[in-house]
Amino acid sequence: MTMNAYDEMYLDDAMNNLGDMFDYAINDCGYDGDDIYDRFIVSGLADLFGKGNPKYLAGLSGPELASELIYRTSRMRPEVVPSENVEKSPEFWVGWVLAYYQWSSGHRFSDLHRYGLTFDCVLQLYSTLHEADITKFADVADKITAKGMGPKGSRLRALRKQCGVTQRSLAERSGVSLRMIQLYEQGRQDINKAQAISLVRIARVLGCDVLDLLEPTGLYGKALIDDG
Repeated sequence: MTMNAYDEMYLDDAMNNLGDMFDYAINDCGYDGDDIYDRFIVSGLADLFGKGNPKYLAGLSGPELASELIYRTSRMRPEVVPSENVEKSPEFWVGWVLAYYQWSSGHRFSDLHRYGLTFDCVLQLYSTLHEADITKFADVADKITAKGMGPKGSRLRALRKQCGVTQRSLAERSGVSLRMIQLYEQGRQDINKAQAISLVRIARVLGCDVLDLLEPTGLYGKALIDDG
């Protein structure tokens, strides 16, 4: 059974704030949708938001959240006053449904993006799904992300090949046996159950985060975390 990313009491605020973030950044400040989504992920705010940090779910308004991620990625804050729109824009809907789907699936925003659920992909679903129950969007998103996940072991293999590192070299440099590297990549050994020190050593060689090595489970943690 899938565990939600954080307590449901924060969900309405999270959905509205992420919707307002996209609406303000795109329609008031003139940013491109996929650019803002990329900035959201790269800035680190997506992980704080997705793990349930209350400051970013409900403590900041959507425009304030946009201002923070723009500042973190450009060292400049927008000075545009948010528009007072009665009608919710398609861009608002994208953030609104993404927040819901991230909460319900428990995946990281960066993973959803990697699996194909980009801003433009979701925006293209607006005309057919914006008046439907949100669970209809979740069903479609499930199919999109399932195609993008790939077979077990594909994450380690993809990261290793991206770095131009052979299995043998990775084993020698990380201290993890060649056989275990092979088993992880074949999906015959669950990398999610690997010893923490092994994951840290592999991640260090590949220059990635430990979380990037883990196979998707739909669980992204319920605990509220501090903004460290």
